[in-house]
Amino acid sequence: MDETRNELLWIGLTEDKVKETIKNESLTKLLIEMICTLRKFSPDKQTLDRNVGKLIYQAATTSKAQMRQHLPLLIEYIAKQSIDSEMKLTAAIEYLLANTTSVNREQFEQSAGVGVTITAEQITKAVQEQIEKNRDELIAKRYRFNVGIIIVEARKTLKFADGKLVKAEVDSQILQLLGPKTEADSAKPKKDTKEPKDTSTKTKEPKEEDCRDMMELLRRVNLHSVGDNYKTDGYVITSNTMKLLSEHVRETGGKVRTRFPPEPNGILHIGHAKAININFGYAQAHDGFCVLRYDDTNPEKEEERFVVGIRDMVEWLGYKPYKITYSSDYFDELYQLAVKLIKNGLAYVCHQKPEELKGFNPPPSPWRNRSIQENLQLFEAMKSGKLFEGEATLRMKLTLEEGKVDPVAYRIKMAPHHRTGSQWCIYPTYDFTHCLVDSLENISHSLCTKEFQSRRSAYYWLCNSLDVYCPVQWEYSRLNVNYTVVSKRKIAKLIDEKIVDDWDDPRLFTLTALRRRGFPPQAINQFCAQMGLTVASAIVDPIMLEASVRDVLNVTAPRAMAVLSPIRILIKNKAHQLVPTYIEIPDFPSDPASPKHMVPFEKEIYIESDDFRDDTSDPSYRRLTPKQMVGLRHAGCAIELVTIHRKTNGEIDYLEVISHPIESLKEKPKAFIHWVSIPLNVEIRLYERLFNHKNPEDTNEVPGGFISDCNRNSKTVIKALVDVSVKYAQPYQQFQFERVGFFSVDTDSRIGNLVFNRTVGLKDSQSKN
Repeated sequence: MDETRNELLWIGLTEDKVKETIKNESLTKLLIEMICTLRKFSPDKQTLDRNVGKLIYQAATTSKAQMRQHLPLLIEYIAKQSIDSEMKLTAAIEYLLANTTSVNREQFEQSAGVGVTITAEQITKAVQEQIEKNRDELIAKRYRFNVGIIIVEARKTLKFADGKLVKAEVDSQILQLLGPKTEADSAKPKKDTKEPKDTSTKTKEPKEEDCRDMMELLRRVNLHSVGDNYKTDGYVITSNTMKLLSEHVRETGGKVRTRFPPEPNGILHIGHAKAININFGYAQAHDGFCVLRYDDTNPEKEEERFVVGIRDMVEWLGYKPYKITYSSDYFDELYQLAVKLIKNGLAYVCHQKPEELKGFNPPPSPWRNRSIQENLQLFEAMKSGKLFEGEATLRMKLTLEEGKVDPVAYRIKMAPHHRTGSQWCIYPTYDFTHCLVDSLENISHSLCTKEFQSRRSAYYWLCNSLDVYCPVQWEYSRLNVNYTVVSKRKIAKLIDEKIVDDWDDPRLFTLTALRRRGFPPQAINQFCAQMGLTVASAIVDPIMLEASVRDVLNVTAPRAMAVLSPIRILIKNKAHQLVPTYIEIPDFPSDPASPKHMVPFEKEIYIESDDFRDDTSDPSYRRLTPKQMVGLRHAGCAIELVTIHRKTNGEIDYLEVISHPIESLKEKPKAFIHWVSIPLNVEIRLYERLFNHKNPEDTNEVPGGFISDCNRNSKTVIKALVDVSVKYAQPYQQFQFERVGFFSVDTDSRIGNLVFNRTVGLKDSQSKN
């Protein structure tokens, strides 16, 4: 450890920087290897030029694995001080990344600015030209002019100029032009009190976790520029890479191209919402395109209804695919690529049974080394239906990071496909299909969840083994939500056990279920943006999603009044009228310009049962009691109890009250309650969490399995009364029932029989007195 420390100190690192660096084992190992090479050119153990040490450290931290074989060359030029600035080092690394297979020294030196010296006269001239271009604006704005513009433009003409020297020259020439700063130049600009400051284009850059908008988040995420695949970590470069990348840029027009690749064998869930937002959102944020591609390589489980359902959900979230494709569109090309892989000696037909291949240490295949010709014949026999299902597979000769040996590329399935019918009886696997279809579709950014990180090397291996364009795979964390399950198999089990009604049961976290419950797509997108784009695991509580739902519905869901547990009220001093009295109520009471709706106000009204108590002992209770009046929202009056009428069993039949205009009261009521008159009879469905534990799939938490953890009382159906303003509401239309919660019209609704789902409660609904 002391020797490592001394070596790092030798290149100029401080004690604190050495301690920080040593924590990074891979960086430390690389630095020590580079220092060993450096000592060949700087044998003096006592001193090292400070700039050389700084550039060595920068080279270690910014170079990529795919150009590491050229580090000795880079170190040689740094040691001889032929590369003597950060700009030259950056340019040198750019060249080596683009030429990993062979380096032409003359081209390398030209690209890295070796031998290029920028004189003071050149800097002076370049700055003068830019000062002259901006002279009028400089004189007008004086020291409030953005000098960064001049520095950037001057350095464009002097690629390898020292930035500090350029800035110093800019400052000097501006001083000559304008003279020293005056008091007015140094004074803070006065705020304009007449007009509010426009901050639309000068907002403070938010942190990723503070982003509430997916576009805002993804515009700041620059994974790699189109065609710069070779600059990313772990990317494999072959002799044909740069040619293939050039063709890719030409085919895409330099535009970002992503894809969302769901399997059409089930309904999308909340985790897919994040994937949709990231894939479509990244393309949209960078003026690119996103393809909706159905990964339909498993014919036994795929159905047309899932194809339609997936597209509906993508469009419901607000995204439009650039085009819709299917992996099955490329079955012919994939087959030919599999043949090519066999001819390259990198795939073979194997007869091991699926059960033999399970686990991490399956026995090696005895057929791995059979001849190419024999493999071609057997693969053709598989394709022709001459071998039975399970009798053979085509396997690739590689080992995945997770230790899996020779993954399957093709298997036999004697099942008709939903698009190709009985044309094929062999189907490619995900491991074979995914990267190759990404390549065929010229995808620039293959965005996927973290569990596919262990397959990234196989992704690159397959593309490069077949000498086709290789996209870049980027990973992000999955979105997991507590108190639910999203597995297709487990949801199917819940349906079979009649615990939930179907895939769109509002207690589930499928996207169709969330839509049916009334969750707005904007809220789901906002929630996904708040999760950020990281590889850290994200397991969140449903209350976070519900908070986003409230934020959106609070400004989009018009208000109405509904009584879920009614008490009948007769207003004794309000005369019965042949024509009902109507009150005009704003859809959004806090907005004076809000649209309005009309509700009747007759002598017979209904209030919530918990808005009345005949017990007056609780001083904190603020609603109707025998000794306390209560106001009626929007009606401009308060009611005072006169008589409690009871049924023979003692239950309240109705209350008789008298009303008082608010303006006539010396003291205003302590509370105002909602009510309905001549209401609609509707069905209300109230939902609670479907599971009792955070992780119902954890056998340590739930030993009996996820079915045993179900809350059998998670759905309550009641009859309720709602004001007539909602009479013509359509499925999925959302409302806030004042003081009760947010509700959405269910798809079970029929004319004259409205059904509402409670979407979420109000924040403070539990604290009202």
